[in-house]
Amino acid sequence: MAFLQKTRPSLPRPIFNPLRAALLSVALLTPGGLSASSGLNTLDDAQLRGTATFRYLGFPLYDAQLFTSGGAAFNWSQDFGLELTYRRNLTQKALVNSTLDEMARIGRPAPVRDQLQTCFKAVNKGDRYLAVSDGPDAVSFWLNGRKTCTMTYPGIKRSFMSVFLGENTRSAAFTQKLRGQ
Repeated sequence: MAFLQKTRPSLPRPIFNPLRAALLSVALLTPGGLSASSGLNTLDDAQLRGTATFRYLGFPLYDAQLFTSGGAAFNWSQDFGLELTYRRNLTQKALVNSTLDEMARIGRPAPVRDQLQTCFKAVNKGDRYLAVSDGPDAVSFWLNGRKTCTMTYPGIKRSFMSVFLGENTRSAAFTQKLRGQ
């Protein structure tokens, strides 16, 4: 009757994969994970400077991270990267209109609607947009690690980035945390 006894099937032993372990380590140790790395490689020694969560009427809209060269203090004369990780789904129209509205509200309007419509796509919860400045007149954008465009206009770095990092943002506490102050 021994042949009628039920036996448990043996489970396969997990196989250690050194390549997989190395890639996972890099993803976990890189600021912002691998999604930010494709755009941040344009900055010299990009390091995380500050983080903050932007809330509207108490609801979190996005988490922001500021990257500067060597993690140095924020300085408008230096290039930097800003990554937003969205906590809500937003349409392209909402992103474009709210950006233009904020630029106008803070006194930095720029006729860049067509460029924003090229750069900005609708986002879902968890999507990441990275904006990296290249001098005062250019900002490049990556959505989930893929470049969407480079927006150019005289003074666009300060005009666009002031929405998040300027003196007249919607939340001084958010801006101070983001700047690492």
